Amino acid sequence: MNIEAENVPMKLEGKIKAMVVCSILGVGQLVAWNTILTISDYYYKVFPEYHPSRVLTLVYQPFVVGTMLILIFMGKTNKNRKRIMTGYGIFFIGTLLLITLDLATKGEGGLSTYILLCSIVACLGIGNAHVEGAMVGELSFMCPEFIQSFFAGLGIAGAMTSALRLFTKAVFEKTPNGLRKGALLFLAFSVLIEFACMVLYICIFPKLQIVKYYYAKARSNHLEAEETNLVRLSNKDLIYQNMELAINLFLVYVLTLSIFPGFLYENTGEHDLGSWYSLVLIASYNGCDAFSRYIPLIKHLKIESRKWITGCVLMRFLFVPAFYFTAKNADQGWMIILTSILGLTNGYLTVCVLAVKPKSNYNVLETDALGNLLVSFMLGGIFAGVCLGWLWLIGTNNLF
Repeated sequence: MNIEAENVPMKLEGKIKAMVVCSILGVGQLVAWNTILTISDYYYKVFPEYHPSRVLTLVYQPFVVGTMLILIFMGKTNKNRKRIMTGYGIFFIGTLLLITLDLATKGEGGLSTYILLCSIVACLGIGNAHVEGAMVGELSFMCPEFIQSFFAGLGIAGAMTSALRLFTKAVFEKTPNGLRKGALLFLAFSVLIEFACMVLYICIFPKLQIVKYYYAKARSNHLEAEETNLVRLSNKDLIYQNMELAINLFLVYVLTLSIFPGFLYENTGEHDLGSWYSLVLIASYNGCDAFSRYIPLIKHLKIESRKWITGCVLMRFLFVPAFYFTAKNADQGWMIILTSILGLTNGYLTVCVLAVKPKSNYNVLETDALGNLLVSFMLGGIFAGVCLGWLWLIGTNNLF
């Protein structure tokens, strides 16, 4: 998907700064959603009858996929900067509204409060669609390392939120309303991250020399395309040429989201860790997912063959019977190990797929569109996985 990195006349420090900013922007792209997932133990206490981890995910993902498809087919893939600023603005306001809702209701549940919560979560899904596709489309025309850094940031967001959740639970567990205090602190942290991302993207990122270089190159290519009446490949042609990558991304996330997070919260039973168990599982997944996104930086550990990637993606479906029998017969240690491997393979394969060189050389318009299209397949896989995750409840009383 990424074009070849050229000999850019910039100091290495400029490239490293841009990579750091891309990682932070990746954190901001997912931290709001990861916060909701990670404080699901609080939402299970407030809304015990409404399956929060599954329902909120089912609310969030259709708005991500639907908005993404609308933006693509309306031809908005070249309006990246406005889309990204809009998305981070939605994240900031949405997380702030989550705090406001909890304070206004004093942490009490009820159907009307749950509907408002779902509405805010749906708005966050719209923000996700604005940011992720546009960032991938924009960074695809820059260094491959920028894409890797951005997706590493997505993994860091999960690891960071899990670590903070374990910390807040340890600090507030034995205090009055400790679960609620921890959740509110968590949301406040997310608000600060989203605000920082808005500042970084608006004030810092476009002023970096290496980014200015790529922006100038993109503008030049846009002008050349307009002057020569260059017609880019259609979305259909782009997907046809990169069908393996699109399907692999779809399948990676179908499998992952059919298990994470709903199965881990509702189908793994009671163990010695008690209320800490689901949090440890989520932390194991997120930590390994974040770590694995850096593995492809080591050339000898990176899979570049499309056939090998496809084989690894298909082998992951063995996780379905593995999780079933582990939850039914094994103890918590085996479940933690299995969840960790799920996270490792998810992050690693995501970066490997997105780092595969395209079969053709694309201009800036085609690179932008392809980035958005691949993200739409990934989001479609997430939505399909969320829906399939409900199948774990058939014939059970939530727990095996």
